[in-house]
Amino acid sequence: MFDWLHIAVPSAPLFFAQLLVGLINGAFYAMLSLGLAVIFGLLNIINFTHGAQYMLGAFCAWFLLNWLGIGYWPALVIAPIVVGLSGIVVERLFLRRIAKLDHLYGLLLTFGLALIIEGIFREQYGSSGLPYTIPAELQGARNLGFMFLPNYRAWVIAFSLVICLLTWFAIERTRLGSYLRAATENPTLVRAFGINVPRMVTLTYGFGVGLAALAGVMAAPIYNVSPQMGSDLIIVVFAVVVIGGMGSIMGAIVTGFVLGIVEGLTKVFFPEASNTVIFVIMVIVLLVRPAGMFGRTA
Repeated sequence: MFDWLHIAVPSAPLFFAQLLVGLINGAFYAMLSLGLAVIFGLLNIINFTHGAQYMLGAFCAWFLLNWLGIGYWPALVIAPIVVGLSGIVVERLFLRRIAKLDHLYGLLLTFGLALIIEGIFREQYGSSGLPYTIPAELQGARNLGFMFLPNYRAWVIAFSLVICLLTWFAIERTRLGSYLRAATENPTLVRAFGINVPRMVTLTYGFGVGLAALAGVMAAPIYNVSPQMGSDLIIVVFAVVVIGGMGSIMGAIVTGFVLGIVEGLTKVFFPEASNTVIFVIMVIVLLVRPAGMFGRTA
């Protein structure tokens, strides 16, 4: 039985260090769950390949650096485009053929693709991580008085927040976003306005995949580049999406950051529960509000 009277009071440096870790994890949870929310909310596809596409973004950055000498900053643009184009190929060749079937078929297909992609990279590069250096401009740290804040980690938090908010704005507050939302509810009507709905669906899937690849590039200097980096994260990210509400853009962003912080602080106050706290929260949310915190109830 757990004794609540013996919870250790953390020191300030430990508390803020774990808070920073929580924000870092939350940044990646938010970006990955955002990509999943975009794909599910607008295309009704449960994309289990998302973790593998996150890994592909990191490997693409590693290839650019080690094979072509192209550094981190160009990789932030090139890797999402390259992996996004591969996602478009997947949508055209596979997902479009099962678009009218039950969601389960899409989940099984994307799960199988994820296993194939991960297996190919694990066979070629093994399970140990490959190092990727932090760009020179973001090396070092700042003394905030109560803690040292690594520059690269501060950049990841700030940049991921900007990307998340820009994506939310584009989908919820622009004409293009209104077309996307309308296409999911009444594609026939949208076609009547001269809009190519299949092309819009394909580009939306590519965009969601590109978000995963962008997160992979940003994660490479922190977690190293490993074939298993996506599979280690995707289950947690799916839990984040369920808690926020399937298809909810703002739910993915807010829930990702909040749960990252909760997980980080749990490591301070109750380390034994840090690996399960998100799933416990998911169960509670599903019992109280099955549609998720930001999801729309029927």
